[in-house]
Amino acid sequence: MKRSWTRRMPGAAALALMPALILALAPAGPEEGMFPVSEIPKLDLRSKGLEIAPEEIFSPDRIGLIYGIVQVGATGSFVSPDGLILTNHHVAFGAAQAASTRENDYIRDGFLAPTRGREIEAKGMTARITESFRDVSAQVLAAVKPGMDASARTKAVEKKIKEIVAAAEKDDPGKRAEVAEMFAGKTYVLFLYATLKDIRLVYVPPRSIGEFGGEEDNWMWPRHTGDFSFLRAYVGPDGGPADFAAANVPYRPKRFLKVAPEGVRENDFVFLLGYPGRTYRHTASPFLAYEEEVRMPSVAEWYAWQIALMEKMGEGDRAVALKHAARIKGLANTMKNYRGKLQGMRRVGIVERKRAEERRLETFIAADPGRASRYGGLLAKFAAVYDEMRRDAEFRLVLGYLRSGVNLLSFASTIYEASLERPKKDIERESAYMDRNFAQTKRRIALALDNYYEPTDRAVFKEILLRGARLEAARSLPLFAAVAAAADPAKAAESYVDDLYRRTRLGDKAFVQAALERPAAEIKAWGDPLIELAAALYPEAKKLRKQEETWNGTLDSLYPPLLEVKSQFQAQDFIPDANSTLRLTFGRVRGYSPADAVRYHPFTTLDGVLEKSTGREPFDTPRELFDLRQAGDFGRFRPEGFASVPACVLYDADTTGGNSGSPVLNARGELVAVNFDRTYEATINDYAWSADYSRSIGVDIRYVLWVTEKFAGAGFLLDEMGVNGGR
Repeated sequence: MKRSWTRRMPGAAALALMPALILALAPAGPEEGMFPVSEIPKLDLRSKGLEIAPEEIFSPDRIGLIYGIVQVGATGSFVSPDGLILTNHHVAFGAAQAASTRENDYIRDGFLAPTRGREIEAKGMTARITESFRDVSAQVLAAVKPGMDASARTKAVEKKIKEIVAAAEKDDPGKRAEVAEMFAGKTYVLFLYATLKDIRLVYVPPRSIGEFGGEEDNWMWPRHTGDFSFLRAYVGPDGGPADFAAANVPYRPKRFLKVAPEGVRENDFVFLLGYPGRTYRHTASPFLAYEEEVRMPSVAEWYAWQIALMEKMGEGDRAVALKHAARIKGLANTMKNYRGKLQGMRRVGIVERKRAEERRLETFIAADPGRASRYGGLLAKFAAVYDEMRRDAEFRLVLGYLRSGVNLLSFASTIYEASLERPKKDIERESAYMDRNFAQTKRRIALALDNYYEPTDRAVFKEILLRGARLEAARSLPLFAAVAAAADPAKAAESYVDDLYRRTRLGDKAFVQAALERPAAEIKAWGDPLIELAAALYPEAKKLRKQEETWNGTLDSLYPPLLEVKSQFQAQDFIPDANSTLRLTFGRVRGYSPADAVRYHPFTTLDGVLEKSTGREPFDTPRELFDLRQAGDFGRFRPEGFASVPACVLYDADTTGGNSGSPVLNARGELVAVNFDRTYEATINDYAWSADYSRSIGVDIRYVLWVTEKFAGAGFLLDEMGVNGGR
């Protein structure tokens, strides 16, 4: 279980069937919560508006709707018996970019396979389907022995988790096992997944539809983005998972979702199923303050710098722009998300509100001698951990940017670490180098090399050197110290980088892939300057990793008693924070009022798309949409009371990152939209949810179907989904 100390939280988990893990739920409001699906019977969804039996969504003894949900990086859903997957354009973006060339620009022009034989490989994508789960908390925590220091505790838990995963995968060959931490240091669930490795692109709209509005509209409402794409999952002729091959056949899912072409109306009940990433609602205030004051501002600024660089590098050269497209999109999405969170946290006062809550909790603890003995000083211990993190945070961030943001140095670090880790017993290796993960590690590097552009990598490296040279802590490393001591640091950084790149062979894909399999002595003998640099930086990275293990172990020991006493204080138990495991959330189609005298309706339409259009990116609508609108060619997809086809829809269900691509389902469990975003005010959903401003955004199924049939001419996909659109 890979964890990052900068994002430690108490919780997360999933479909658990075990009542010891998730106690009686008590959400603050009827629509708040990303609920493990095993909790559905406790939610009384029929009284909220659900028309089907809750067991139709999930039940241990039937094939419920959850078996139609698939994880494809984010979330997707099966919408036909032949493995057709509906997800977001931005989820499929990286695969479309990987398949694009100057001659076949699937980002700009879109992609449509007129037959299944012409569907193309979605490189780097897999699809995972949750098959089973069980409580393994006792097994995991049995590894924690009295007297262990914090670092040893972290290592013991991680080793035990690896052992549990290895045993599960041995007992069920072909399945992928993972242990999810429910509440930090307290509860753990083992999930078993079927993993499909042959995923293909079926229909990806052009960027002018699938990313209409670009970053300008990202996280905003009103929204008019056709953020959807179709993929297909394939398996080997024997029905088992298989790598991409011409002989493979479409996967037959246990369950697929029915598409409702009539869509939804305002105030309709809706629910979502998906794999939300991370929420942080049970964290202590020092974590939130660290995020607001240190980590998120630094990352947002650094991502903005890289985006500006890559956009400049791609000006006038479409081939270079294509290499950068997926990376820019990922960085920009995070950057704007962080800026929205920072604005929201400051406006709402999230940190101070949490501190006030903790002051009341401390008063509650002090009021009882028993509580004071057990919980006294608990919150101060959280503060001590994060105070320690702050002391060298800038240095750790810069070193992280260096080892991950510079492509060639990242490859070098992986090669060097592989040479050290691969000779170990599998269970003792770092996760990326274990047998079960190493093929994916190599594929990740191969894909990165496909998009590698040396001038950009050199510029990033030089900038990080200059940033590190300004930090006293970083100057303990020779590469930063040399730049800092130079009369002209910029010239020194450029000369240093030029020398490395002139002598290295790490831009050669064949060399890199071979190097990943070679022993340390052979690699050292090559004398490659970037591998030598990676080796020189490794002790410092190892030292910081040890420090992170100590922080993680300390936090793991602090969160269980914190949640325990908070439960006593508030007289309720808690919904576990999300962590990329299957969840249900529900709400209604609703607008909202983000500011005085402003009221947003819950639907946008094709007319709004055309009104925003300027003929230039990111508002460069295809001419065909204007022609279809002028002809009034809406088919069945213009509902009564609408002047044109609904484009996007707003609802108050509780979502976060990872819910991208989640199906939005109506009261009958039919697909009516595809979730893709939140409003700007709702970027702080990760820390707090509000009935007033927490809204999520989906592309309306009527727009999906209309664009697919009328614009793309792919009515055969509607036929396959049972919508009977025809050509």
